[in-house]
Amino acid sequence: MITLHHLNQSRSKRIIWMLEELGVEYQLVAYQRDKVTRRAPEALRAINPLGRSPVIEDDGLVICESGAIIDYLVSRYGADTFAPPANTPAHARYVQWLHFAEGTAAFPLIALYLLSADNSQKCFLGGFAREQMTDVLTLANNELADKTYLMGDQFTGADVLNSFVFEKIGGTQGLDEYPDLEKYMQRILARPAAQKAEALERKHDAEA
Repeated sequence: MITLHHLNQSRSKRIIWMLEELGVEYQLVAYQRDKVTRRAPEALRAINPLGRSPVIEDDGLVICESGAIIDYLVSRYGADTFAPPANTPAHARYVQWLHFAEGTAAFPLIALYLLSADNSQKCFLGGFAREQMTDVLTLANNELADKTYLMGDQFTGADVLNSFVFEKIGGTQGLDEYPDLEKYMQRILARPAAQKAEALERKHDAEA
C-alpha cells in the first residue's frame, strides 16, 4: 500500500488528489508544523531529511518532490488514463507542463509570498516576480482558450500538478483577467477527487 506523508500547509493536497483520481489504495500519515518555527517535526525528517512534504512510500521506495511523485504515480498506476501515450509529441508536451508547474510557475508565487511576509514588495524582486506571474497566467490562459485541459480533452497529472499555483493566485488576487484559466480551474476543482482532497486537507490542517 502507498503511504503519503502529509504536512499541514504544504503542497501535498495535489498528491491526495492524484491518488483519488487513480483509485489506488493508500494511507495518509499526517504531520503538523511547529506553531512557532513553522518547521516540520523530527518524525517527518526521519522520512525526508529536508522535512518537506509531500513524500510517498511505495514498496520500499521513498519519493519526494511533487512533480516526481505525480510522474511516478501516473507512470505506474495510470499511464493509459492520465498521460498521453509514451514517445509521442503529446507526451513530450505533457512532460513540459509537469516541469512548468514547479520550474517556472511556482517561483513568482513563492517570491511574492515571501516578499509579502517580509514587507518588501517595492524591491526589484517584487516587480520582477509580479511580471513573471503575469507571464505565467497569460501563457496558461492562452493555452486553455480552446482546450478543456492542458493536454486538450484528456485530464492528466499535469493538470493536478499545475493546480497549486493557479489556485493560490485565484484565492489572493482572483483570475478575472484570465477568463479561460478561471473557467478551467472551476472545472478541475469540481472533480470528485479534487473535492475529496480538499476535504482531507482541511480536516488535517484543522488539527494543527
